[in-house]
Amino acid sequence: MEEVTATVVMEGAVVGPEVAEATTAEKKGFKVVVAVDDSENSHYALSWAIDNILANRREDCQLVVLHVQHFVETTFMYPVAGHAVYAPTLSMDAVRKAHEENSKRVISRAVDICKSKHVDALTAVAEGDPKDAICEAAEKLHADLLVVGSRGLGMIKRAFLGSVSDYLAHHAKCPVLIVKPPKGSHK
Repeated sequence: MEEVTATVVMEGAVVGPEVAEATTAEKKGFKVVVAVDDSENSHYALSWAIDNILANRREDCQLVVLHVQHFVETTFMYPVAGHAVYAPTLSMDAVRKAHEENSKRVISRAVDICKSKHVDALTAVAEGDPKDAICEAAEKLHADLLVVGSRGLGMIKRAFLGSVSDYLAHHAKCPVLIVKPPKGSHK
């Protein structure tokens, strides 16, 4: 099995070098993109997709693990007593570095799940609002299926907090499979 490391892609771009080759080459088989974050539910969705989708179609399936880190403004202003104050560039660089480290941890854990199930996967890291970035990535990656986990929010919480999975179900240009957390898991 070939190990694929995370590629952090800046400025909202989605496709890293490894993934670009896979998407520009002649399309072969069925491409499954699984969006992961640092939640147990997203890693459960990855495991579920491997066990229930890739296990039945291993020969013609390609798995792409996608993580989205929040966009970090390079210049940040915050109001103090009616005046705009800029955050030092060093502070913003530290925030960006923390986001990149978190992305590496998330992707590393996802790759470990894939390895434990003897599945090869490409990885991609995008930057931006998760809802929009995942939609854009699925389209750029020519996904045949987008798999996401669900936090299991109730109707009221979902209405107030919003739901990435609900947004994707309505806006992605490919089929979306929302994997609910196993019964009895804590929310």
